[in-house]
Amino acid sequence: MSEQGLPPSRPTIRDVAREAGVSVTTVSHALNGKGTASEATRQRVLAVADRLAYRAHPMARGLRQGRTGVLGLDMRPLDAIGSYLPEGVDYFMRFAGAAAVTALDHGLGLMLVPDLTRSDIPQYAHGVDGYVVGDPVRDDPVLTRLIDASVPVVTVGRDPGRPTFTDWVGPDDVDETKRVLDLLRSRGAERIAFLAGTDDNAWNVDSEKGYRSWARRHDMPARVLHIPEAAAEEGGADAARRLLKGRQPRPDAVYCQTGRHAAGVLAEARRLDVAVPRDLLIAAGSDAQQTRHATPAITALDLMPEETGKAAVELLIARLAGDTRPGPIVLPAELRMRASTGDG
Repeated sequence: MSEQGLPPSRPTIRDVAREAGVSVTTVSHALNGKGTASEATRQRVLAVADRLAYRAHPMARGLRQGRTGVLGLDMRPLDAIGSYLPEGVDYFMRFAGAAAVTALDHGLGLMLVPDLTRSDIPQYAHGVDGYVVGDPVRDDPVLTRLIDASVPVVTVGRDPGRPTFTDWVGPDDVDETKRVLDLLRSRGAERIAFLAGTDDNAWNVDSEKGYRSWARRHDMPARVLHIPEAAAEEGGADAARRLLKGRQPRPDAVYCQTGRHAAGVLAEARRLDVAVPRDLLIAAGSDAQQTRHATPAITALDLMPEETGKAAVELLIARLAGDTRPGPIVLPAELRMRASTGDG
């Protein structure tokens, strides 16, 4: 440790060059068996590098070799929640598992990393061949960093602030939202409230856009509540209290973006003696353990994480191979109809 209590700085290639009395280029060539330096010079450089415990920066090493054989994965909603294993939300595990297997099938590895803009990210996270970024927020700083560094990147869902960036995979959130609303209307709903998340990503932005345009078309007043994703079931329960005990006419259906919010709405409706589905229909925009195991089970969109993970990695590999065919790749969701809407 230094006098200030900080760990010593990592030796650089310039430190090796200064100690060995040669140029940085000569050090690089000596370490990689290139160039025209004499054997004596090469051995001196190697000895100094060993004494200083110098190790090449992983990004520099990857650039020198051309490829590292490793892809990176950063799931931005988990960065925002602050937990990389949110209770009951199996979408991310299913997605990451399928993405990893797809990478392995192509002879590659997959590394999961947190927010790339954090200062404590390991250096090797910056040395992969390309990245899959899940659900970027508007003008996402992680996506900005990767694009500025010319790192190949594919996203799950579009960046709302980058309309010209089309290397993404995922559902058409506007159409999928209207699909759920059509189901609720077909089951008799006339006053449908919408519980959106607060992350400024395409999933929330486009789903709310779909809801508002659908409401206008059907001459139904729009009623939107924004609930933080991290609020989980308690956030849904709080929203249900506001909707079911407020002065405005009580909704006869609630469409929630997340399965955890939907489970919270269901629990609070039961506490308030509001029967589901007789008095209130409930649906969710993302399937989860909470929606599948609820009583009654909650109708939800299955966003097909396995298929999406596979498609995202395959698109990234295609880009690394020079394939320039335009994106995006739109993957339809599956609507799982269950007892909360009178089905199943």
